Formats: sequence, C-alpha cells, structure tokens
Amino acid sequence: MSKLTFAFIKERKSPPDRRVVCTPAQLHAADKEFKNADFVVEASDIRVFSDEQYREEGIDVVSDVSQAEVMIGVKEVPIEALIPNKKYFFFSHTIKKQPYNRDLLKAVLEKNIELYDHEVITRKSGARLIGFGRYAGIVGAYNGFRALGLRENLFELPKVEHLPDYAQVKKELKKIAPKLPPINIAMTGSGKVAGGIREVLEVLHVHEVKPKEFLQLRQFKNTQTVFTRLQVTDYYIRKDGYVPTKTEVFNNPELLHSNFMRFAKVADMLITGHFYGDGAPYFFTRDDAKHEDFNINLIADVSCDIDGPIASTLRPSTIENPFYGYDPHTEKEVAYDQKGAITVMAVDNLPCELPKDASEGFGALFLKHVIPAFFNGDKSGVLARAKMTEKGQLTERFSYLQDFVEGRE
Repeated sequence: MSKLTFAFIKERKSPPDRRVVCTPAQLHAADKEFKNADFVVEASDIRVFSDEQYREEGIDVVSDVSQAEVMIGVKEVPIEALIPNKKYFFFSHTIKKQPYNRDLLKAVLEKNIELYDHEVITRKSGARLIGFGRYAGIVGAYNGFRALGLRENLFELPKVEHLPDYAQVKKELKKIAPKLPPINIAMTGSGKVAGGIREVLEVLHVHEVKPKEFLQLRQFKNTQTVFTRLQVTDYYIRKDGYVPTKTEVFNNPELLHSNFMRFAKVADMLITGHFYGDGAPYFFTRDDAKHEDFNINLIADVSCDIDGPIASTLRPSTIENPFYGYDPHTEKEVAYDQKGAITVMAVDNLPCELPKDASEGFGALFLKHVIPAFFNGDKSGVLARAKMTEKGQLTERFSYLQDFVEGRE
C-alpha cells in the first residue's frame, strides 16, 4: 500500500483560531503507529503549538502542502485557499443550511473536493465521536460565573484566554466558590457540552437537586447555591398533556410545546448545553420573558442558537466582549449590568479560549477514530458517514442540502 500524506493546515479564518486538530506529541505517536501515513504541518504563526514544537517531535513543517492527499483543519477554509481534488476535514457549518456558508459548500463541489465535516464524525447510532464540546461547556459555565461576579461586585474572575490551561481555570474557580450567593441554577443538556458545564459546577461545590425538588424551591427562601440538570422531557410536554418520549422529542417536535416556564419562575441563572433541533418549540419567548414571574436574570447560552429557543440571545458575543444585556420590555440589547436586564453570555467559539487543552482532547479522539479508518477499510463506517461531497456531488446522506446549494431555500 502506498503512503498517504495528511497535512495539518494553517487556520486562515478571522478572527484567528489557535486550536489545532493534533498536538506535536500526538503526531509524533501517530507517525510511529501508522507506517503507511506521512504527517506534515503547514507553517503557522498563530497556533498554540509553535512550528518548532512540531519539528522537535520529528514532524515536517512546510509552507506548501499541495502534495498531500488529505487536508485537516479546524475552522472553515476560505474559498480562495481550497485546493481542488483533495480530501478536507474541517467544521464547515453547512449541515444546518447556514446561509453564510452556502458559497463555501458550492465551492467545495465545484473544486471536486471530498468534504468530511468534523461535526458528523459519528457512531452508527448518530452520537458524535469527536468535538470540542466539553471545553465549550467548561468555558461557557466559567464565563457565566465571571459575569455574575462582575455584575454583582462579588468577585473578579480573570478571562479564560489569559489563563494557561484548565488546571489554572479550576484554581480560579475554587477561589470564588465560598463567595457564591444563594442562587438557583438550571442547566440543560446531556452530552459533552453538558458534561463540561457539570465539571465547573462540581469544582464550585454547587449542590445538585432533582428537577422536582428544584421546582419546590420557589416556596422557600434559598440558603445555598443549587443546580438542577434539565433533560428534554423536563422542559417539553406533548400538546395533549402527556410526557413525551425522547424519540418523540427528537423526531416529532410538532407534537410538543414548551414546559420551561415552570423552571424560569424558580431559576436565577440558566446555563445551556442542549441540542436544539429544527422545528422544536422555543424554551421561552420574548413574551414569556416579560412575565412578572419570569425570574432568570443571567444566561450563559453555550448552545448559542441565534433567534432560537432562548429569546434573549439576540446575537453571538465575542471573547473580547462576552456579555451584553437583554431588556425584556423593549426587547433590545442594553448594558449587561443594567438593572432589570437579563445578562447574556453567548460566545460562539468558546473552546478557542482554552486552545491547548481543547486541542489535546480533540486530537486524542481524532487519532483514535478517524486516522485508523483510512487503513482498516473504514470498517466502522466513520468516513462514509462523515463524507458530505464526492465527485462534485453531495453524497446521499447530505442530498437534503441540494436546494440550499442551488439557492432555492
């Protein structure tokens, strides 16, 4: 079998992203394990790991990667940088028909590129195999508590991007744990993002209660910081009044309406880590937020669906300016600390704030699940499920994007 060359390409999207798919040490190990693979790294001055660190691990760093068969990056590749007739791995942000990347998908097809999207590297069941979700949850929850401390003049957490790694993040959280006020926190989700959120809550020693217990807190004066984790069957109910199954929630959203307001009357803070599917009911609407019983005043919207289930998420925020306020009565953006406003944290590239740890976690999974598939006949179907385009056409699994590509929707 002839050797296959994998190129880890420079990130070119603005603002710069310092994450990498694989670290120098990981590529060194992969180079020893996969004898039929060559690994090269495109020179870059923005990565969290320097070119020299890759060279020290015996990995070639080159300025021209055009001889490689497989190109591997993190964010979308600018159209002008796409090399025709190659295989590409990156987050394309097209599978939900995101209009801002329609031209990118068209260019991929026109350039006869085989596109494999990191987001759809999955098990047969559909569960994602790789991603940065854990670190999105960690940084998002941290940012939520940072907003709380600044707004209430309780404590001052440094920005995550100014900290060297996750270990230091935990040290900073432990410092503020005794200063937390007695508030009720609701979190959503059950995947890797939710797992990251839970890690932060555990570091802070926030006490967990069941959703039913959480609802009872409205009757009592709170004396400690508590949280509850809400699953889809907690905040959605069937229109006929019955509790839905998870299958109904994901496959038949038209049967449902939101039952979230009962939690919004109790929670002071909401941290989101859920997946929101097309056609699902909103958690709360702008009218809901106007209700006198609506109690939530701080939302760390890690999921960050714009104009989606969280009515106060008007736009993504940025790492530089992560917070803004939402005035429920005017439905307008205001200062994050304005009295009566809901403080919103909606950064949509949270793992970028912990590039070293996020890269190490992502790379370990990529090397475990993706690279072997090139040499074992793709026995588990990982590559087949993730392949979006081939020979200038959408693959069958992604044929639903054809009208989107052609601008008909």
